[in-house]
Amino acid sequence: MKPKNNMICDLETGICGPGGDETNTMEFIDFSTPKKSVDLYYVTDPICSHCWALEPVLRKFVDQYGHYFNMHTLMGGLLENWDGFADVSNGISSPADVAGHWREVGEHSRMPIDGTVWYDNPIESSFIPSRVYKVIQEKSSDLANTFLRRAREELFAFNKNIAQDEVLINIVNQVGLDGEAIILQSKLPEANTSLHEDFQLVRELGVRGFPTIVMVNEEQKGVRIVGARTLEDYTNALQQLLLEETVQPKKLSSLDQLLQQEKLLFSREIEEYFSIEKDALDAFLQKELSQDAYEVNSILGEKYIQVK
Repeated sequence: MKPKNNMICDLETGICGPGGDETNTMEFIDFSTPKKSVDLYYVTDPICSHCWALEPVLRKFVDQYGHYFNMHTLMGGLLENWDGFADVSNGISSPADVAGHWREVGEHSRMPIDGTVWYDNPIESSFIPSRVYKVIQEKSSDLANTFLRRAREELFAFNKNIAQDEVLINIVNQVGLDGEAIILQSKLPEANTSLHEDFQLVRELGVRGFPTIVMVNEEQKGVRIVGARTLEDYTNALQQLLLEETVQPKKLSSLDQLLQQEKLLFSREIEEYFSIEKDALDAFLQKELSQDAYEVNSILGEKYIQVK
């Protein structure tokens, strides 16, 4: 499959990419491949702004209900390159046209998105960091997901071009792997083959826009949820696939535990995870954290908290 370039991210549907004219963002489907348990397929892309907007909800959903499913993260291929690309109907004919759409998503979701990278140092292709993800995933799914998170922080909040070798090497080093070696591997044919295997599975799942989550149970019944949706949407879908039992959430981590794991969190993520209002955040941080261990900064009008 050769994914279609489409950089528009729709605020109403919460979809990045060629979502078409879909108005039904939750659809029940049948699959013929036998399953031993519930499998969750998360179709995403490193430069998908609505995937970044989904992070607060997706983290809480996985932490509370992940014991009911096996999660598989698939790369979707949002932007192969800019050669000959033009989306005139959506006002996009060059990388600079993406910045305004990203800012809208950031303002709507409150997940910080700078977007000026599209003016100053535009991303050549999302396939480049996607191949790095696939190389790391062969070694460890957990490390691959950590890489994806760090890459998105650098891109959306801190305006780094995550298609450049030096940026990618630094991110991979932070994850605890050999950045230079991983980037070299990502340029080999095997990495491209692995990426296109994801594209093939994405096509078989009937996914056209990102983020999309597909859940399939052992009776080969599934639900496809398109776009960035609410926590209730995902829990309701999971319950539909587990009719013989009532899904029960696990106890969430404390803020201290969560920050030790994630290293950096934005205010919107903490509010979602702990179900607190924006104006209660400061008091919550003072109550839950030692000032010696963490520091609070702000970017684009939103706070972020990180381990010192």
